[in-house]
Amino acid sequence: MRRLILALFLLFPLAAQAQDLTVFAAASLTDALKDISALWQKDGHPALRLSFASSSTLARQIEQGAPANLFASADQKWMDYLVSHNLIAADTRRNLLGNDLVLIVPADKPAKITIAPGFSLAPLLGDKGRIATGDPAHVPVGIYAEQALRKLGVWDSLAPRLARTEDVRAALLLVERGEAPAGIVYATDAAASKAVAVAGAFPADSHDPIVYPFAVTKSGDTPEARALLTFLAGPQARAVFIRRGFRLE
Repeated sequence: MRRLILALFLLFPLAAQAQDLTVFAAASLTDALKDISALWQKDGHPALRLSFASSSTLARQIEQGAPANLFASADQKWMDYLVSHNLIAADTRRNLLGNDLVLIVPADKPAKITIAPGFSLAPLLGDKGRIATGDPAHVPVGIYAEQALRKLGVWDSLAPRLARTEDVRAALLLVERGEAPAGIVYATDAAASKAVAVAGAFPADSHDPIVYPFAVTKSGDTPEARALLTFLAGPQARAVFIRRGFRLE
């Protein structure tokens, strides 16, 4: 009997530990997922372990064996990348959110720019100013930005002026600090900061649709992970996403 009690005592902490979930999510989801983690915890679950970075960085970390139960990407490309490497539980993939691309400036230096074919940022940037955005080589917001600038016919003139960052929040920070006179970020990131103002919005047809696919990873596929994905698509989480400025897919 004593052995049984001891065995149960040892097993219960392990069972609780097994319910802890790790979420790898695009940096633009930082505020929303912190809010949702609090709701998840209030619902009787352990707090989520949240890791935020660019979708490309997180996808490569998962590829290299980093433990994650769920991946939330800011574009289809990096979710497709993990699917192609057989690292995603394919039946769990869901497009949950959408976003918009905007041009921001420091709040204490507001400006309004009409973003249309051939538009100019010369008065805003001056001789040495740069545009902060994610690195178009791999960061989703930078990829969308390059698509938009190419479609609008200004990529060749503006590409040398880009300050290429590791994720969208790093681009936001450069504009918040006044280290860059302009930045290209998601509308939700602009809304999360009182230190920046939106100078203009990029036409939706100037870039691929900004869609956030969520999925459970194969290595982290548990009933609790699937329950979390269901929760993220449910009414409580949806209300948070709407409040934070995301579109629902």
